[in-house]
Amino acid sequence: MSGGLEGKVAVVTGGAQGIGRAIAEGLEAAGATVAVADLSPPADGIRADVSSEEDVQRLTDEVVARHGGLDILINNAGLYASLAMRPFTEIPLEEWRRVMDVNVASMFLASRAAVPLMRERGGGKIVNISSGTPFRGVPFLLHYVTSKGAIVAFTRALAKELGRDGIHVNCVAPGFTLSKGVEEHPEVIEALRDVSVSGRTLQRDQVPEDVVGAVVFLCTGAADFITGQTMVIDGGQYFH
Repeated sequence: MSGGLEGKVAVVTGGAQGIGRAIAEGLEAAGATVAVADLSPPADGIRADVSSEEDVQRLTDEVVARHGGLDILINNAGLYASLAMRPFTEIPLEEWRRVMDVNVASMFLASRAAVPLMRERGGGKIVNISSGTPFRGVPFLLHYVTSKGAIVAFTRALAKELGRDGIHVNCVAPGFTLSKGVEEHPEVIEALRDVSVSGRTLQRDQVPEDVVGAVVFLCTGAADFITGQTMVIDGGQYFH
């Protein structure tokens, strides 16, 4: 993809690998200046635990110091492949809370820090990365699926609050994706790959690059009359 985001500054959380990295590269190809935030960032990235209020504030301060402002926030960081699939009665409360902190509270903290910077620029774009799982009711990952459903609600409510500021808030919900993080957990692939592919209208593996076009589009002026929406990208496994 090329063009459409020249002069824009973007932050991608969880952008060091997988879907986040693909999105960061797509935004750069479209002309944006991209800051990658991650626990293990690339050399030019920013180390941040986005479930930490202090880290998120430091992240946005660093972006302003480096690039002068912020126009685009991609809330991508999240826990998934490292989570064990098990009945909900066996999920420890500590693990439940950690998933909610990383997958949901991080988006609240990052958006809260980013919005004042976007208001200074006269508007902005926030894209939250959810999942197709809450639409299908996938079992044995109740904390993960619940957190991803919360992101859809978060997107809708925040879009209503920020419309008058010219800040668009949308959501992208990928299907089961063969990202680097997933490939490091063969048990996850064994449990979910075949059932996901067989249920798709487009029956092939989903890769991180499949998500990029929609995210970049939602960040451009071509999407200036779109807000509060969730786009499911799963090869037609679920029609949303």
